[in-house]
Amino acid sequence: MLVLIKGAGDLASGIACRLYRSGFQVVMTETAHPTTVRCTVAFSPAVWRGETAVEGIPGRLAAGGEECLRLTEAGFVAVAVDPECRLLRTLQPGALVDAIVAKRNTGTALTDAPVVVGVGPGFTAGLDCHAAVETQRGHDLGRVLYTGSPVPDTGIPGDIGGYTTQRVIRAPADGIFAAGAAIGDRVRAGQTVGTVAGLPVRVEIDGILRGLLPDGTAVTAGMKTGDVDPRCRLEHCFTVSDKARAVGGGVLEAILHGQKGRGQSGG
Repeated sequence: MLVLIKGAGDLASGIACRLYRSGFQVVMTETAHPTTVRCTVAFSPAVWRGETAVEGIPGRLAAGGEECLRLTEAGFVAVAVDPECRLLRTLQPGALVDAIVAKRNTGTALTDAPVVVGVGPGFTAGLDCHAAVETQRGHDLGRVLYTGSPVPDTGIPGDIGGYTTQRVIRAPADGIFAAGAAIGDRVRAGQTVGTVAGLPVRVEIDGILRGLLPDGTAVTAGMKTGDVDPRCRLEHCFTVSDKARAVGGGVLEAILHGQKGRGQSGG
């Protein structure tokens, strides 16, 4: 069965890994200039590199629908620059997963595919998707909703190691981000990890850089440019997060539930 995922950031990529390992063929769509912070665990870097891998699963950039299908048949996760998701009509996937995490629905409809799954806030199961998956950390993380909506966005990052907003690195101004560190580096509070328009980009807490925008990325003031993990586990920088795994499990459940409800066996 072919699954089309909107988005190729770290959360969407965690979903892709779960589906790929479960035997699904996966195509992902991205913008021409991704702003994924956790580049080491996302398929979005395929947009500028041509290919990448997440936990050993290979991803490759595709130029169109036919190439997407060839790549998935060859064992790749296919990534296409297609922010409007025009491939939906061409590929006619068995399931569509909206995982761009825009905090609102940007155009996904219940009629887009036999099974439509909305990830995070902004979706209502039964209205614009068949199922919605909770993304807020806590007791219900990864829970599948077949009626109703996930918890609205609070604007506060999830708690990791006792820190929320402090662990997020943000751009001090509009401009081009120049990286001065790398994912996996140990950092100290106040340390500069890059610059934007000549201004320093600093971290607020001690920890390890779990995410950092690629050098040369265009940013706006206040935009997320990196992520510090106070737990300081190097392997966390190069493996899918607990959150993405949980959400991926929810998406897998939603798709299998949808198949069962329609008497589908895949293909």
